[in-house]
Amino acid sequence: MRIAIVGGGVGGLALALGLDQRGIACDVYEAAPEIKELGVGITLLPHAMRELAALGLQPRLEPLAIENLESVFFNRWGQFIYREPRGRHAGYDVPELGMHRGKLHGVMFEAARERLGDARIHLDHRCTGAQQDGQGVTLSFSGVRGHPQPTVQADVVVACDGVNSALRRQFYPEEKVAFAGINTWRGVTVHKPILTGKSYLRIGSIDTGKLVIYPIVDNVDRHGNQLINWVAEIRQAEMGMNDWNRPGRFEDFLPFFQDWNFDWLDVPELLLHAREVLEYPMVDKDPVARWTFGRITLLGDAAHPMYPRGSNGSAQALIDARTLADLLARGGDPVAALQEYETLRLPATAKVVETNRTVPPDFIIMKADELSGGKPFPGKIDDLISPEEFKRISDDYKRVAGFALKS
Repeated sequence: MRIAIVGGGVGGLALALGLDQRGIACDVYEAAPEIKELGVGITLLPHAMRELAALGLQPRLEPLAIENLESVFFNRWGQFIYREPRGRHAGYDVPELGMHRGKLHGVMFEAARERLGDARIHLDHRCTGAQQDGQGVTLSFSGVRGHPQPTVQADVVVACDGVNSALRRQFYPEEKVAFAGINTWRGVTVHKPILTGKSYLRIGSIDTGKLVIYPIVDNVDRHGNQLINWVAEIRQAEMGMNDWNRPGRFEDFLPFFQDWNFDWLDVPELLLHAREVLEYPMVDKDPVARWTFGRITLLGDAAHPMYPRGSNGSAQALIDARTLADLLARGGDPVAALQEYETLRLPATAKVVETNRTVPPDFIIMKADELSGGKPFPGKIDDLISPEEFKRISDDYKRVAGFALKS
């Protein structure tokens, strides 16, 4: 069986590693002409780490990451609302890790090279389309300068080529991304440890301006500073450019956080000292009725683009990959395996897409703002709502968003 994986990101590499682990050969076709360490931070929650551990990657990832101890919520005045333990500290068998996205991809790419061999990983192959019949699929590619690459024949094609997937566009040519009026700015800053140095922070809500902050590299200099990843979310009517690598401008978002100077964190200072800032709109796509079209199916962001909330984009792609690898490893008709994969994964991921739109993780902060009338509360949050009630809200989100199960 000739399996072609279009896209060498997290989802595509996870599928390649999973197939290899089950004794099934495949080829990966990646658009980039070379692999570089791109992006900013990523959080690997237990449902993502469970999949990466099963691929044998946990020992390589942990030394490159910071294990989260806790998740802590504050309002826009820096007042404490709620905290909960994370990962192993919450009873999971695997840790919750914060790390540089490029380092995660680098570990997966090197593992794929070692296990599959360089001959099965094809860089500078941007997929431009596919044609299929009862015997197989013919894939067309172009190189980085637009020159054509040789066509590829396959029995099964899995599109892992991201939110702007060329193969998805072939089946849904009129589809647009859905923008709900939120733009984000992302950056990394060398800074002293915040709180425990292993704390994942959410401050404010989308209605007042929101920040997500967590460390991704420890001891980056002789002063014991960390590399801190941060994301600013602001409600705006106009959508930014749909490009993950677009540079951002401080003047577009810093005024929203100018007076966020708490006794435990100077937010403007953190933002202003960023090494770089990237701007990206918070977009997804409406769930579709089908992923599988004969011998071609979709996986990861190509199948279910979702808001980057709850660290679920990569996690759901990893679960997709394991599910599909298991089904193809059973043998039999591969077209039937693709269809069963869709039946198992499409409804579950559609639920996550819809949940991330309506009940974000910072719903706890929004609830606290509602109880305090949108003002600072004079005492403790416990005077307004019990810790048990906040835990119920948090557990409800985790269950609906798909990552509450013990691994």
